[in-house]
Parts: sequence; C-alpha cells; structure tokens
Amino acid sequence: INADEGILHASGNGVPPVTKDYCIIYNSNWVSLPNSLNNATFWTLENLTSTVLCNSSEVPSVLMKDKAVVVMRGNCTFLEKARIAQRLGAKMLLIASKTRLSPPSDNKTDFENVILPVALIRYNDIVDMQLILGNEINVTLYSPPLPEFDCSMVVIFLIAVFTVALGGYWSGVAELENLKATASPGERETRRKKEENVTFTPLTVILFVVICCVMLVLLYFFYKWLVYVIISVFCLASAMSLYNCLAALIGEIPFGQCRIACCNKNVEVRLIFLAAFCIAAAVVWAVFRNEDRWAWILQDILGVAFCLNFIKTLKMPNFKSCVILLGLLLLYDVFFVFITPFITKNGASIMVEVAAGPFGNSEKLPVVIRVPRLEYSAATLCDMPFSLLGFGDIIVPGLLVAYCRRFDVQTSSSSVYYVSCTIAYAIGMVLTFIVLALMKMGQPALLYLVPCTLITSSLVAWRRKEMKKFWKGSSYQV
Repeated sequence: INADEGILHASGNGVPPVTKDYCIIYNSNWVSLPNSLNNATFWTLENLTSTVLCNSSEVPSVLMKDKAVVVMRGNCTFLEKARIAQRLGAKMLLIASKTRLSPPSDNKTDFENVILPVALIRYNDIVDMQLILGNEINVTLYSPPLPEFDCSMVVIFLIAVFTVALGGYWSGVAELENLKATASPGERETRRKKEENVTFTPLTVILFVVICCVMLVLLYFFYKWLVYVIISVFCLASAMSLYNCLAALIGEIPFGQCRIACCNKNVEVRLIFLAAFCIAAAVVWAVFRNEDRWAWILQDILGVAFCLNFIKTLKMPNFKSCVILLGLLLLYDVFFVFITPFITKNGASIMVEVAAGPFGNSEKLPVVIRVPRLEYSAATLCDMPFSLLGFGDIIVPGLLVAYCRRFDVQTSSSSVYYVSCTIAYAIGMVLTFIVLALMKMGQPALLYLVPCTLITSSLVAWRRKEMKKFWKGSSYQV
C-alpha cells in the first residue's frame, strides 16, 4: 500500500484562462499520473458533491459521461465509488473530504479492473475552485518528481550559521566586559546590576530537559489550547529579545541620547521609541501570523532575535554542562522523532505531529525559522510550503559555541575554540541537508549537529592540552 501526493491543475474558461493548483492524494499502486502538464489530459469537472456515489442510481449517467467527477467521501469504499464511476463513463474520480486527507488504501488486486484515476481532494478546495474559476472548469492530474535539493535550504543555512556565530560573539563581548569589571569594585557593582545572565548547572540542565519532554507531550494531547499559550509567550519573549538586540546596537551610537524623567529614573527617548517598535512588530506578527506571503519574514526576524538573546543570556559554566545538555537533548530529539511512531496510534512521531499541528490544526507553533520552498512540487503544495529549522537546532549548539567564545576570552586563545566550533556547526548543517535530500524525510538536526560540535571542541581542547580546564571551566567562573 503506497500513498502519494499529486497536483490537480484547474483552469477556468475565461480569456486569458485563470488557473490554480490544488493538492490531491492518490495511490500509485492503483494508477500512475504523468509527471508534467505536457503529458496530461484535461476533462470537464462535474461537481456532484451532493452525493456520495454509493449507488449507480444516485446520478444520471449523462452527467458523468467523459467527465471528471467529484463526489463526497463516506458510506462506501473508494473501490465501490470507482467501479460505479467507471461504469457510468467517468474519466476521473475525485473524492472530496471535509476531514484531514488520509492515504487511500486497499488491495492492489481489487483495483486491477479500475483504469480511471482516483484521488482525494479537500472539500474546501472544491469550494475555492468554484469561487475563483466559476462553474465551467477543466481539470487534470499530474505528479511532478520531488526536487533533489531546494535552494531555500541555503537561506536556512545562512540564517542558522549567522545566528550561532553572532550569538557566540555577543556572549564573548559580554564576558570580556565582565572580566574588565573585576578590576574596579565600583564598576563591578554597576556591572552586576546590569547583568541578566543565567548560568546552567548540571542539575538545572537535567531539569530543563525534563520540562522540554513534559511540554512536548502536553502539546501533543492539548495542542488546540496550549498553542495559543506558546504564541503569547513567543510574542512577549521575541519583543523583549528584539529590544535587547537593537538596544545593544543603538548603545554604540553616540547620537540622540536625550533623556526624560520617568518614575524617578532618566530614560533615553530613543529607547522608548525602540520599545514601542518591538512591541508593534510582535503584535503585527500575532495578528497576521497565518499570512504566508510575508508573515514568515517577520517571524524569522523575531525568531533570530529570540535565539540571539537566548544564546547570550544563558551561560554554560563548563564543557561538562555542555556535554550533558547537548547529549540529553540529542536523545530527546531522536526519541520523539524516531521512537514515538512505534508508540502512537496513528504511527506518526510526536515531534512531527506537534510541529505540523496535530489533527490538521491550522495554528502552527512559532518555534521555527521558515523560508518558502523555491522548487515547486506536490509536497510544497500539500503540506510543506516552507523549509523549517527549529529554534532548538540553533540555540542548543549555539550555547556550546558561546561557551567556546567565552573560554577563548578567558584564556586569550585567539578565538580558536569559537571559530572551530562555528565551522563544525556549519559542517553539521550541511550533513543534515545531505541526509535530508537522500532520505526524503524530516531529520532531527541535533543528531548531526551535536556530534560535530562536541567532537570538534574536544579535539581542539585535547590538541592544546587544555581539556581539564575546558571541562571544568575557568577559575573566574568558579
């Protein structure tokens, strides 16, 4: 039993004709579709969604003769509908479904005498088709081959490597300021008040991973309620992160520093406008988050700011904590992607279900970098119009890169740890994309990123004979 995704190409009778493509699900064991429009045959569409076609007496044969017919799903099997449609002279059978499209399956031998194409289509797409194209519509089915590589992955790669490198560098700058502050007691006290960093210990690392597991399971079972909680938290956290990132840049500009008194404090006017801008950006995204044409740009900007602020704020005290965190999250990623399909009733992984929105939920979690796919295919049209990379695949290795950068600052090692770990992250991303292209299925990126970054950092520390110090952290941090 094999289910495939294809494309229904619909054309109106206007001049010039208006066309639109829709997703269909078909079984390649029953019928093979042409791989391009050049070899496809068009048929006039007859909308019979008022019937389920479980009895040949439901529809006059004159309505189906030499036409593409669409009927509703239910009451009888696909095979029964296909035999009736073929007997009444139809050339194509579309079965409209109001629920999530599930793969059509049955014994191949039962379909040996059925020669007309049979495919599932969303009922909402039939309604949309008539609204846009009118009542006189010509349709055809085809299934273009999957592209070997999508150029959107290059954009994902550049965003990920840029964020990790910049986050690590920013963490190193903060570490250098901390070291300088130790020279003066007064400056040390001022720096301590400004410091907003949180340091992970091995115990808090384990607690963090347990919370991640519990949260993912809760999302799987209570997605339609918790998704709005996550959206609200993302808006708040991303607005604050964007403010922190832009405030750090604005702080380097020696102009426009006029202040006003507010609540017994002097506040720079430009920071007030900056805060209003960041809040507005988060609110605009929240309102238009389902607008696929441009909302992804705003989500990526807010997401990059969130990752940068997280990498800079959360400090790993030593390489030991990094190994525990990355190792546990690697097991977490692999378990929820590869192992949970053997546990769940529908055979889908919990991670993929939550990322896609369980049970066809239209709301998606804002925890990914999204870039529209540049290569057109049925998969692009049906369920994955975007290439995705989770925030965790940036933040988790980014914490190790940030630790390497801070260690470079503490030991004056000319950025060797930072540069080598960043390069290892880039290599891990390339390896992820290669496996993705070969296996044609989503991959847990940490499976490749964690070994690359941990092994590279360990080799550099071993080669420089600093493994003990790198493992336990510097005396400054202790």
